[in-house]
Amino acid sequence: MQMEQAREAKRVKEANELLHGLYFEDIEEGMKDAYAKTITNADIITFAGISGDTNPVHLNHEFASETMFEGQIAHGMLTASFISTVIGTKLPGPGCIYVSQNLRFKAPVKVGDTVTATCTVRKKIPEKHMIKMETVCSVGGKPVLDGDATILVPLKANKA
Repeated sequence: MQMEQAREAKRVKEANELLHGLYFEDIEEGMKDAYAKTITNADIITFAGISGDTNPVHLNHEFASETMFEGQIAHGMLTASFISTVIGTKLPGPGCIYVSQNLRFKAPVKVGDTVTATCTVRKKIPEKHMIKMETVCSVGGKPVLDGDATILVPLKANKA
């Protein structure tokens, strides 16, 4: 029984290693990664349902046509969520912890726009094993939001 448990523990440990993102020691300033997604009306409706933000500027074309945006726009936080995709799945990837994020919304995102979220490591904070990242979402090369994130990244020394 103990032998089976030991084998299972080893299998789980090996599987987790394969899933793990970068460790703090692997990260260098200047590293960057990105994620791109074309926004659909279904994305906006789904996000409204999940978040509870049913502002008609997102869901009602006629209403939105009468606003300064002259049409329906995606939720700003839907666009910003693609930053989390980069951080949680690519750089640093699985195992990191999102600590903080500030955002500046610069332009609307509409159905059919392809949003590219790019995250760049700007600073390492060794005493806290954290990194600061510049975060930008763009459409057609034009920033639609930007900000900065702080991420807690696991140390290799702490892996069991």
